[in-house]
Amino acid sequence: MTLGRPLRRPDLPTVGASWCEAALPEGSVYRFLARERIRLFPAELFAELFEPTGRRSVPPSILAVVMVLQRLEGLSDREAADRFAFDVRWRYAAGVADAVAGEETASFAHTVLVDLRARLRRSDDPDRIFRVTCALARSAGLVGVRRVLDSAPLEDAVATQDTVTMLRGAIRGLLRACPPELEAKVRGLLQRDDDYRAPGKPACDWQDRAAREELVDALVRDAYRAHYALRGERLDQRVAEAAALLATVTGQDIEETPDGRFRIFEGTAPDRVISTVDPQARHGHKTAAHGFDGYKGHLAIDPDSEVICAVEVSPATSGDAVVAPTLLGDLTADSQGGGQAAQAMVYGDSAYGTGAHLAWLDEQRLTPMVKTQVPTAPGGRFAKDQFRIDLQAGTVTCPARVTVAINPTRHGGGRARFGVACSTCPLRNACTSSVRGRVVAIHLTRPPSPPLAPANTTPPGWPTIGRPVPRWNASWPTCSVAATAAGVPAYGDWCA
Repeated sequence: MTLGRPLRRPDLPTVGASWCEAALPEGSVYRFLARERIRLFPAELFAELFEPTGRRSVPPSILAVVMVLQRLEGLSDREAADRFAFDVRWRYAAGVADAVAGEETASFAHTVLVDLRARLRRSDDPDRIFRVTCALARSAGLVGVRRVLDSAPLEDAVATQDTVTMLRGAIRGLLRACPPELEAKVRGLLQRDDDYRAPGKPACDWQDRAAREELVDALVRDAYRAHYALRGERLDQRVAEAAALLATVTGQDIEETPDGRFRIFEGTAPDRVISTVDPQARHGHKTAAHGFDGYKGHLAIDPDSEVICAVEVSPATSGDAVVAPTLLGDLTADSQGGGQAAQAMVYGDSAYGTGAHLAWLDEQRLTPMVKTQVPTAPGGRFAKDQFRIDLQAGTVTCPARVTVAINPTRHGGGRARFGVACSTCPLRNACTSSVRGRVVAIHLTRPPSPPLAPANTTPPGWPTIGRPVPRWNASWPTCSVAATAAGVPAYGDWCA
């Protein structure tokens, strides 16, 4: 399909365009798009999405205007196509107010919008429409130096799968992705009585605990055998992604028992994959009571003009403050050419009041107008700000004047455990209900400056920003032990 261009028909009447110019108010979005359409969406902006020859497409500049109005009015693709066909204001904004019925610029099927979005998604610059719109808003002086940050759940329609279903589905996915010769090699090492061709759960007496445990052990061993079959093979992208998914699913829920068997461990792995159908989806919480499966959308808005300045999509497990630096990139000193935007302010709820985010705002000299997370404890007991934390001495002193050392943890920070000191403490009921005594967690984050947050703020760690990464490296060290248990040779250099 080749790039379509608007028809030039000087012989057509201009009744519809003249009526819109007389009836629409000066500040109307339709007048704005009609006036700035060519500058916003030139044909060159979409040229690389189409082939040099072929059937002519609907002009992308028209579709871009329709997509902007569609999002503005919250319409579906079918509703947007109908609105363009029968609403002269939409056609006026697209520059074809007086198009003749039957022409490609007068109406189109709703699937045309689906096709353009697919082309944009596959391109190197999928956000070009949003980017040029924001650039025009900045050049027009509509975007200031204040930002309001917020997020919302993006619920996925994918069904959450259990560990057994994901293990078998990941093996099936690897077999489907392999070319015939490699598939035969992988199947040659599998030992379960299963051809892995039909979807769904394998047959099992689910009421029998021993049968369930035997099934899990057999699936895990087949998973490691499948990985062993890939040793020394040059994998294309599709096979490599299927192998990475299988390694992730195998490593996130499985542990090895002292007798050399594999079982599902109790608990939930961090950043856990919830489905092999959509491996990037995660289970998240917008609040403690509101859980959802899918992703999380983040945005930054200019509160004066209500222009959306930046958007980002993250896994559902990502905290709001983790993504905030990406949304505020246009306010940093680097984006200002080494200078600093005057009186730049950032607004947000307590999700953006972590110590790591406040420290980053301080480094970028952005004024935070966010709610700092106040230390709390269940049942109105002593919160963390009632304890004296001395990072220099590495000690924590409780309200009863008992001092204990901070024990470092493997991932940074530490924990102060009061243990037996709580058993005879007169303030125990006001401090903890745990039989093991009170534990105070210390997280390693550079403390913010005093004007930004209280000195007793305890910020959590700051994880890496970006797309969720499969636990490939976490799974491979286990492969060597599992391979021996599965009856195959050691991995050697392949596991290194």
